[in-house]
Amino acid sequence: MKDLVLQVLLAAIPAIAAITLHEAAHGYAALALGDDTARVQGRLSLNPLRHIDRVGTILLPGVLLIGQLLTMGRVAFMFGWAKPVPVSAWKFRDPRRGMMLVAAAGPAMNFLLAWLAALSFHLIDRLPAMAGSVAGGLAIDFIVFNLVLGLFNLLPIPPLDGGRIAVGLLPLALARRWAGLERAGILIVMLGVFILPALLSQFGIRFDPVHDAFDRLLPGAIRLVLRLAGVDDGF
Repeated sequence: MKDLVLQVLLAAIPAIAAITLHEAAHGYAALALGDDTARVQGRLSLNPLRHIDRVGTILLPGVLLIGQLLTMGRVAFMFGWAKPVPVSAWKFRDPRRGMMLVAAAGPAMNFLLAWLAALSFHLIDRLPAMAGSVAGGLAIDFIVFNLVLGLFNLLPIPPLDGGRIAVGLLPLALARRWAGLERAGILIVMLGVFILPALLSQFGIRFDPVHDAFDRLLPGAIRLVLRLAGVDDGF
């Protein structure tokens, strides 16, 4: 039991850091483009408590984390969200382009953090064996969670970042229709990623496109980040 609690705590650290910095990146990008709403409302912060959503930041990731550790002994997939940073698009010179850039800042931050964590292996190699093992495990968890969070948010479904990027790229008429999905977006994501695959599996039907895509993409993404950091794949 103590080992499980320790594993949960060690896995929670990179998860909370990744989600917090993802949201902060949205706020700082909006500020750079002329919108100070997040700063005025106290959300332009690196304090995780300012960004916590009880369901998306605590309950759902906690259930996924504990469930995977109990059943598989490892964390293979995580999903969660924080309270969205408030953005006033009308303050941007070009609202559609501004929202697209603000949305892209979140995944971009996660990919940058994954690369920085990979760079840390150059220092971890110099640590004593025990400390190096713990630090290396945290670094890998941080890389994996940031890559999963960044890639998942690029799914082109509002209100995920990829959906808002799509709204900025599509022709105006189609963009308006696509933006209209935002009200039901989280429900669509939950149904498609968790509920529908689980229900179909009860009838012996294998349908899990998002997890299958991550199974193919994630190992390659991890190898790419490590190589960009000059780290051998086998560390």
